[in-house]
Amino acid sequence: MQKSNPVMTTPNLAPYGTWKSPITSDLIVAGSIRLGEIRLDGNDIYWSEGRPTESGRSVVVQRSPQGQTIDVTPAAPFNVRTRVHEYGGGAYQVADSVVYFSNFIDQRLYRQVVGQEPEALTPEAASPEIAFRYADVVIDRARNRLISIREDHTAGGHEPVNTIVAIDLNQVNAGEVLVSGADFYATPRLSPDGKQLCWLSWNHPDMPWDSTSLWLANVNEDGSLQTPKQIAGGPTESVFQPTWSPDNVLYFISDRTNWWNLYRWESDRATPVCEKAAEFGLPQWVFDMTTYGFESAESLICTYVEQGIQHLARLNTETLELTEIETPYSAISGLKVAEGYAVFIGGSATKPGAIVRLDLQTGAIEELRRSSTLTIDPGYISAPEAIEFPTENGLTAYAFYYAPKNQDYAAPADEKPPLLVKSHGGPTAATSASFSPSIQYWTSRGIAVLDVNYGGSTGYGREYRERLKNNWGIVDVDDCVNGAKYLVEKGLADRDRLCIDGGSAGGYTTLAALTFRDVFKAGASHYGVSNLEALAQDTHKFESRYLDGLIGKYPEERDIYLQRSPITSASQLSCPLIFFQGDEDKIVPPNQAEMMVEVLRQKGLPVAYVLFEGEQHGFRKAENIKRALDGELYFYSRIFGFELADPVEPVAIENL
Repeated sequence: MQKSNPVMTTPNLAPYGTWKSPITSDLIVAGSIRLGEIRLDGNDIYWSEGRPTESGRSVVVQRSPQGQTIDVTPAAPFNVRTRVHEYGGGAYQVADSVVYFSNFIDQRLYRQVVGQEPEALTPEAASPEIAFRYADVVIDRARNRLISIREDHTAGGHEPVNTIVAIDLNQVNAGEVLVSGADFYATPRLSPDGKQLCWLSWNHPDMPWDSTSLWLANVNEDGSLQTPKQIAGGPTESVFQPTWSPDNVLYFISDRTNWWNLYRWESDRATPVCEKAAEFGLPQWVFDMTTYGFESAESLICTYVEQGIQHLARLNTETLELTEIETPYSAISGLKVAEGYAVFIGGSATKPGAIVRLDLQTGAIEELRRSSTLTIDPGYISAPEAIEFPTENGLTAYAFYYAPKNQDYAAPADEKPPLLVKSHGGPTAATSASFSPSIQYWTSRGIAVLDVNYGGSTGYGREYRERLKNNWGIVDVDDCVNGAKYLVEKGLADRDRLCIDGGSAGGYTTLAALTFRDVFKAGASHYGVSNLEALAQDTHKFESRYLDGLIGKYPEERDIYLQRSPITSASQLSCPLIFFQGDEDKIVPPNQAEMMVEVLRQKGLPVAYVLFEGEQHGFRKAENIKRALDGELYFYSRIFGFELADPVEPVAIENL
């Protein structure tokens, strides 16, 4: 019998950027959700889902041991999200099938027995702008109260006051102050026996990745605190995630040796339990970030980043032996641990993130909920390549490179692809190798992507993080520019079609690269900073002194702010730009974009401005996420002159 040969298809020959892709913006947003805030309660697993199709509303979801999944949070206006520090996190807690959560619309705390209607625990305010806000709640069962971070906005226009408070569960109340005096607090944690409380604090102008203090106090029978003492931290030490073991030993992460490593408090001193040239901690942009937890007093499950790649491991707390746990995930976050199993958000280079349950005895993995129903043929997926490249002062910087990839197409042999350089936000943050549908949106159309971990990014030690100290707008820009040049020299990108984009701080890097360098030919700013002085004068408390470490003291060093602000040097701009902005953004207000748009308009340069009603810092609504993706692609197609395979909604471009 004659065997039939498989049919071999020849890819269509077409210029980069014109390839037809199955990864559409509609497909990306239709089944996509934001997963976060995992909680374990007995054998029940909870997590939060941010749903673009519900105007970005966040909902608590419960999964029973039998595999049943239900929405715990009732329909709108309930939205589980806190505005403490504006970035939030730590918006809910669960114990004994009772959920305690912050509601976004009024910032009140609510108690909800699963299956019943929520009841308010804290007082109503005239508006959420002048309310008490709460985050990072822990439950004090013995005293029938909650312990929480509280941000007091009731004084109106003054800087809010942050404290740690106790909220009596027997009556509606705003909370009794337990700890005060510092500018910021995080991570109050009660020991399992209820006898000790630990917490973190820090003060202006430090950010939590610069300097934090770890405090410990005994808890009296009446709930008051006795003789608080600082046990770790200081001017050049960042402490992260203090956590009690089941046998009442306090563990924490410190970067006192350049790397965020694990320690424990014993015999009145901090003892290292895992010394490694790797990052076990993270920059605390939001509350309740976790990288480790206890399976038992003897077994600690943790994640760490080494050379930009995430690992999962078990630490024996008696022998101090660290053993890697093999998983198919290259990005792991939100780790929570119980006896016999761990739950986390796991992502790989080729699959969307998912809520993952890992059996710690058998290694069996179960994906409970995926962040996207998107199923993509591997023939359209570009796998990230971790690269190192030379940058200024003889140093090395890091990035993930994504080559154009579409099994249906090939480009002419003499053509180099356009390159989109992505600059992450923060700037004290990092990008990872986890699957990103929005990156695949570009690569499957024939546009290469370079996702840069510029100097100042986390995951490479405190020394690398501090490259940005007083150098924001210089080091980050140099690294993005040098990454693009490196790919051009390697023959992997077209030097005449280099573009850059970024959101928030990444938007500033984008604008600075386009203003102060002449390498990129176009760019997109997503709620990016254009005026550093305006940012210093008009932002929220958490970041109000962030620029002291990134730029210099304000107003004493105002001249540096002016020198590095794209808006004050906009006359140097000579390439097209598109701006995307939320009209309710309190972190980077719309006037930051609008001032820049006006300058470009007056200079006669191609410029587009897309303002999204009802959006804050970052876009949560499906229609706006879609519009931002398609709008940026449309903009580049008009600027670089390539035809799109599919029509997208046009963006009005002035001066074109």
